[in-house]
Amino acid sequence: MARVLEFKLPDLGEGLTEAEIVRWLVQVGDVVVVDQPVVEVETAKALVDVPCPYAGVVTARFGDEGAELPVGAPLLTVAVGAEDAAPVAAGVSGAAGAAGAASDSSVKPEQKPERPEKAEKTEKSEGSGNVLVGYGTAAAPARRRRVRAAAAEAAATRPTALREPAAPPVRPDRPAGPVPVISPLVRRLAREHGLDLRELTGSGRDGLILRADVESAMTARAEAPAAAPVSTTSVSTTPAPAPTAPAPTTAAPQGHRTPLRGIRGAVADKLSRSRREIPDATCWVDADATELMHARVAMNSATGPSAGPKISVLALLARICTAALARYPELNATVDMERREIVRLDEVHLGFAAQTERGLVVPVVRDAHARGAESLSAEFARLTEAARTGTLTPGDLTGGTFTLNNYGVFGVDGSTPIINHPEAAMLGVGRITPKPWVHEGELAVRQVVQLSLTFDHRVCDGGTAGGFLRYVADCVEQPAVLLRSL
Repeated sequence: MARVLEFKLPDLGEGLTEAEIVRWLVQVGDVVVVDQPVVEVETAKALVDVPCPYAGVVTARFGDEGAELPVGAPLLTVAVGAEDAAPVAAGVSGAAGAAGAASDSSVKPEQKPERPEKAEKTEKSEGSGNVLVGYGTAAAPARRRRVRAAAAEAAATRPTALREPAAPPVRPDRPAGPVPVISPLVRRLAREHGLDLRELTGSGRDGLILRADVESAMTARAEAPAAAPVSTTSVSTTPAPAPTAPAPTTAAPQGHRTPLRGIRGAVADKLSRSRREIPDATCWVDADATELMHARVAMNSATGPSAGPKISVLALLARICTAALARYPELNATVDMERREIVRLDEVHLGFAAQTERGLVVPVVRDAHARGAESLSAEFARLTEAARTGTLTPGDLTGGTFTLNNYGVFGVDGSTPIINHPEAAMLGVGRITPKPWVHEGELAVRQVVQLSLTFDHRVCDGGTAGGFLRYVADCVEQPAVLLRSL
C-alpha cells in the first residue's frame, strides 16, 4: 500500500519566513524522483527552485501560483512505496487502473507483519542528498500530517482522490462550508485581529483570501467612524432635532494596489528598519575624476599576452573604498544594541546596488579587501549578470559590511541614500560628467563627480567620516595616492 508523505516549504536560509509560489514545475499525478525541483518560489532574497526529498507520485499541491506560504506550510504530498507507481499511473489513464489499485490494496492477514519492515527500508532508501537550510532531506520531516488508516487505504484504492487535497477540518463554533484561504499566516493574522474570514472576499485566484485582503479589512475597520454612544440611564423629553444628512465617511483611496511582498517587501522592511534604528548623517564633496578616467584608459589599452580583462570604473572605486576602509576601519562595522557594543569587522564584504526588473538588489563581493582591480571587475560582472537573469542565490545577497552605491548610472549627481542595515556606512557616487573646474589655477573643463558618505553616527563622528571621504576624493583626483597606500 502506498504511503502519502507531506513535503513542507523548507527554511531557505537567512531567517526567511515566507515565500511566494512563482511557478509549479509538476502537476498532480506526475512521477517525481528524489531531489527533482517541483516548484519555483520567490523569497525576499532571490528565486529558488525547491527540490522534493521524496520519490513517488504527486497527489496534491497546496497553493496557486502567486500565493504566499510561510515556512513550514505544506507544499505538496507524494505517494511513495514500491506499489505506488502502477496504481496511480493506471488511475490517471482510466478506470482499469482503479481495479488494479484495488487489487493491490487487498492484504492478507499473514502479510501484515512484513509491512513495517518494508516501509522502514523503503524510507531509508528514499532520502535525499540535498540539504536545505533547516530542512534535512535525508531524514523524514519532524512533523507529519496524521492520516487515518481508513483514509490512507481509500487514497491507495481510489486514484481520483489523489488529485485533490483533503478538506480542512471545520471548527465546531463556525458554520459548515469551506473558507477560501490556504496560508496559515493569513489565518493567524485574521485571528489575532478578530476578523472572520468567512466575511471577506478574496482577491486571489478563485476567490482565494490573501494577506493583502486581511490587511485591507484591518485598515477599513480602523478607519470606520466610531458609533455614537447611546444613553441608557435617562430619556430626554426635548424634541429631537430635524434629521440631517449623514456625514461622509472617508473611503480608502482608490487605485491599483501592489502587495508589499517578495523583493519589494524585503526592501520596504529593511529600509524602514534602517530609518528607525540608525541615526544617519551624510557628508559630500565634489572631486575631479579626470586623472582616474585617464588611468582607466591606460590600463585597458594594453595589448598582447600581458593584457588582462577590462577594468570597470566601479572596480576602481571599489578598490579605493577598500583602501579607505583600511585607514578608517570604524566604518566597516555594525552596532550590537543588545550588548551596547560596536563590532568592528575584519573582512570587507562589499555590496553594490543593482537595479533589476524585479527591484533593487544588493549583491555582495566577498573578501573585496583581498581582490585587485581585475578580480573586482570580474566579480562585479558575474553578479550583475546573475542579478539581471534572476539567478542570484541568498548567499550572494547577504553578509555585506559596506555598500558602494553608484547612482550615477541613472544620470543624477547626488543622493542621500539609506544605509543598508545592519551596515554602518554607504559611499554614493554620482555621474562623472564634464563641468567647469579650476585646475592648476585656471578655469578648465574637467570630469567631475560628486561623492557622498552616509554613515551611522553611533560608530563615529564627523571627523572620521570626513577623513574617509576626503581620502576617497584624493584617490579619485590623484590615483597615485592609492599606489602610495598599497
